[in-house]
Amino acid sequence: MPLVRIYETSVADDKKHLNGLSAVSLIIAAYLMIVIILKNTFGLSSWANVVTLVCLLVLLALPLLIARRAQRDSMEKTVPHDYSPLISSPKATTSGNQSSEGDSRIDSGLSENLNLLQAMKNLSFWLLFLAMICGMGSGLSTINNIRQIGESLRYSSVEINSLVSLWSIWNFLGRFGAGYASDALLHKKGWPRPLLMAATLGTMTIGHLIIASGFQGNLYVGSVIVGVCYGSQWSLMPTITSELFGVRHMGTIFNTISVASPIGSYIFSVKLIGYIYDKTASGEGNTCYGSHCFRLSFIIMASVAFFGFLVAIVLFFRTKTLYRQILVKRLHRR
Repeated sequence: MPLVRIYETSVADDKKHLNGLSAVSLIIAAYLMIVIILKNTFGLSSWANVVTLVCLLVLLALPLLIARRAQRDSMEKTVPHDYSPLISSPKATTSGNQSSEGDSRIDSGLSENLNLLQAMKNLSFWLLFLAMICGMGSGLSTINNIRQIGESLRYSSVEINSLVSLWSIWNFLGRFGAGYASDALLHKKGWPRPLLMAATLGTMTIGHLIIASGFQGNLYVGSVIVGVCYGSQWSLMPTITSELFGVRHMGTIFNTISVASPIGSYIFSVKLIGYIYDKTASGEGNTCYGSHCFRLSFIIMASVAFFGFLVAIVLFFRTKTLYRQILVKRLHRR
C-alpha cells in the first residue's frame, strides 16, 4: 500500500493506454501458452529455461513503460480533483441538471445506486446470484478435480500438468474476450449482457457433457470450453452488477454475489463429485479408473449449467428494457 498513489485521470484520454495494456496481456498469455506446451511436450534444457525466463521478464516490464507514457501524457492535462466519471454528474444549467439526473437514474440501473440490502430485495440480484452458483461453482469444481479426472482417464502426468497450467490461459482469454464481446454486442447490436452470460452457460453445458463422455482427448476439449466460459462469467458479472444496481455500492454487492463461486464449488466438489467418486471407487487405495468415475457427476453439472442458462435467460428478459434505455441514452450522448 505505501507504493499506491492516486492520480487524476480521464477515462477517455486513457483509452489508448488501456488498449496497450490489453495488447501486452494478450501477448504474455500467448507466450506462456506456447512455452507451457513446449516444456510439457518436449522439455526444455537449462539454458532454454533461462532464455524463456528473461523473455518473460521483459514482457512483464512492458506495462511499466505504458504506465510511464500515460503519466507523461496526463501531466499535460488537468482534471478536477473531486471528479469521478462513475458517480459525478456533469454541471450544467437547470434543464441540463434535470437531464443529468435522468441519465444517472438510467445508468445506475433499476434504482439509483442501490445499497446491498436494497439490491437483495430485487429479484434480479437473486437471479444473477443463482446463475453464478451454476456457472462459477461448476467451473471451479472442474479445475479443482481436473488432476483426478485425468488420472482416472489414464492421462500421463505431463498431459495433466499441461491441462492444469493452461487452465489459467483459458480463464484469462474468457475474461478478456467476454468483456470485449459484451461491449461490442451491446453497443453495435443492442444485445444486453445477460444474453451473453446465458450463451456462456449454455456453452459450459456442452463442455461438461464432453468431459462426461470420456472419449479420447475429451479432457483437452472440455477444459478449454469450461475454462473460457468460467472466465467469461467473472468478466460479465461485475459489469452487469454495476449496470443493474449502480456503482456507489458496487464493491459490496459485487463481492456478495462473488460468494456464489465458493458456495457452488463446495456443493459440486464435495457433495457431488467427491461423494459419487467415493461410491464408485473400488480399487487399491480407494481409486477409480475409467470414464464412469466422473460421468454421472458431470452429467449432473451439465444439467446445473443448463439450469443456470435458463435463469440467465429470465434475467435477460427482465432487464431487456433497462438495457435498451441505457443504450439509447449513451447513443444520445455521442
